[in-house]
Amino acid sequence: MTDRIRLGVDLGGTKAEIVALGPDGAPIHRERVATPAEYKDIVEAVAGLVERAEAVLGARGTVGVGMPGSLSPATGLVRNSNTQCLNGSRFAEDLQARLKRQIRFTNDANCLALSEAADGAAAGHRVVFAAILGTGCGGGIALDGRAHDGPNRVAGEWGHTPLPWMTEAERAEGHRCWCGRPDCLETWISGTALAAGWKGKGNRSAKGIEAAAAAGDRAAARALANHADRLARALAMIVNILDPDIIVLGGGVSNLRHLYRDLPGLMRPWVFGDVFSTPVVPAKHGDSSGVFGAARLWDEAS
Repeated sequence: MTDRIRLGVDLGGTKAEIVALGPDGAPIHRERVATPAEYKDIVEAVAGLVERAEAVLGARGTVGVGMPGSLSPATGLVRNSNTQCLNGSRFAEDLQARLKRQIRFTNDANCLALSEAADGAAAGHRVVFAAILGTGCGGGIALDGRAHDGPNRVAGEWGHTPLPWMTEAERAEGHRCWCGRPDCLETWISGTALAAGWKGKGNRSAKGIEAAAAAGDRAAARALANHADRLARALAMIVNILDPDIIVLGGGVSNLRHLYRDLPGLMRPWVFGDVFSTPVVPAKHGDSSGVFGAARLWDEAS
């Protein structure tokens, strides 16, 4: 582990956050800003977060960035990002030139998995699958405390696999993802998809829909039940492929309390085996888990 400060940036669709970790791993500085709409402004916003943190701390640190999408191993260009102005850009090259140093980058869901495996809800587990359920949805994998990207850097691109075991009603409804493909999980189980599945009026956040259901709104309750059923099928598919030791949920949808009660029973019929004991738990570090993981990208163990 480095004896310098470690800076991590979590670049999301609506906000960008930085954390500085001291030598003992404790946060010593934090800041959040809104994510700009234009590419050049995103580069400046991230660089500004780093520069202000180092000015406040009076020290230079390593920098890791968790981002939507990934960097192509062939071209170095961003691809697969639902922050679409990043796609096709030289984000890594431009940010490194702006800050005049080497930076490590990985997918934001990989940062979530890394953080939770290090000292979060998945600490002590060898194989960790982490899902971010927010504006979009994505998956990350940590193996023996290391973020797993894969040779094609697409490990965990769970949000752009199709919803499994679709019902006839779901096939008839059909969804077209921003990526151009039909019925990606992102269109069915993200926070955006949950909001679209509720036709009521009011706060359309996950917690808002939960509150509406608790107040007796049957449509809200139905939207939550449909969402949980689809999420269960999507996670059961991961169990059938990876069989992780633990599944950690992050993002705004992960705050829905009924998921941890209902998902194990809903997943069990779709798991191809006679035993299903995989815990499904919320991220210990909440919506800041990804930024902690980004800071840890320079750790020797990651």
